[in-house]
Amino acid sequence: MPNTRSAEKRLRQTRVRTLRNRIYKSRVKTFIRRFEEALAEGDRERAAELLRKASSVIDKAAKKGVIHANAAARRKSRLYRLFNGSAA
Repeated sequence: MPNTRSAEKRLRQTRVRTLRNRIYKSRVKTFIRRFEEALAEGDRERAAELLRKASSVIDKAAKKGVIHANAAARRKSRLYRLFNGSAA
């Protein structure tokens, strides 16, 4: 338990931030999963659309500081590599 008013406020802020970050992380995972499922089904048009959406969601999470910028770049790179590799 926090002992000071400022510590109480920090605790409240942390709880709000944690919830917000969890929402963004879950959203990133959901879009990645949808993309991978579309790719596994062989639907390249839908996969291409979902890849753009997933890329956008990853960028937004990085912009808000939920994930590190390099982690976002790495995730996007892996998704694009997966997409391009499925054509071969």
